[in-house]
Parts: sequence; structure tokens; C-alpha cells
Amino acid sequence: MADGAKNPAGSSQARTGQARIPKEPAEPANETQAVQLGELSDLLGYVLKRAQLKVFEDFLSCVAPLQLTPAQFSVLLLLDNNPGRNQTEIANTLGILRPNFVSLLDSLESRGLCTRVRSPHDRRSHILVLTEKGRGVLARAKKLVISKHESRLNELLGSDGRETLLSMLTKIAQEF
Repeated sequence: MADGAKNPAGSSQARTGQARIPKEPAEPANETQAVQLGELSDLLGYVLKRAQLKVFEDFLSCVAPLQLTPAQFSVLLLLDNNPGRNQTEIANTLGILRPNFVSLLDSLESRGLCTRVRSPHDRRSHILVLTEKGRGVLARAKKLVISKHESRLNELLGSDGRETLLSMLTKIAQEF
């Protein structure tokens, strides 16, 4: 080992197994002041994630009586608009991994909102079918989402802001 290089294995810390205790800050933090985000506030990924969390929180509160997650709502919408599609197509469209999608379907099926039927063309595949109960829950969910959730977002962004944001997010989703 070159002169001046440190050997962690030879240090007293490594030999004794004791962890280094971080130094105390020079001054205690002012707990009444907000935590400073610094560079985080300029990182698109961070800001997108924070916005997503807020949007999902609002969505969940709007559809709380129906006990639907955003992913479950998305599946029901796709099933309503795409009858006869198999579970792989729906999962791929939503970007949900197969094990997670199977669990999501199990939950929807146990509530009687959809059912899996063997495909007449490929016995290894299942066609997803929205049940009458599923159609009813979806209709109620759509009313809640449009009248409350989307309404609040529209009020916050304005129609021009909404269209601009949709366009930008679509571009990221398709081209990034």
C-alpha cells in the first residue's frame, strides 16, 4: 500500500467493530423553519413524484367509498373500453408487472368487479370481462373522479395549463 493511504481494515474502528458517531451540527436546526430542498426542487423526477403523490392522495379520498386504487380504476376503465382483451395486454398497457397484475386482478375478481375467462383462441390466455357490478362501480367512480378529483385539478391548472401538462407528460411517457 502506498504511503499515506488509509487501510480501513487496519483502523481501530474496523478492528473493534464500532461505528463512527457523526459529529453534532454546529447549531441545532430551527424546527419551525421548513426543511430546505436545495437542488431537489429543480429535479423533474423529484417534483413529478411529489405531484403524483398529491394527485393519488386526492384520487383515493375522492373514491374512498368505492375502495378503488388508481391502478384498479385504470383496469376497470380499460376493460370497459376494450372488451375481449387478455390480461397480458391490459397489464402491458398500464405498465404493471405480471405478478402485481395477478394480485390486482385477484382483488377485483374477489369483489365481483371482473372475471377471467379462458380465451377460446388460446387456452393459455385469459380474457378479462367487466361484470355488471364492475360496470356499476366504474360508473360511480367516474362520476366521483370527474366531479371532484378532475374538477379540483382543472381549477388549479386552468384549461390551458391542463392541456399543456397533459401534452408534456404524454411526451415524457412516450418518448423518454
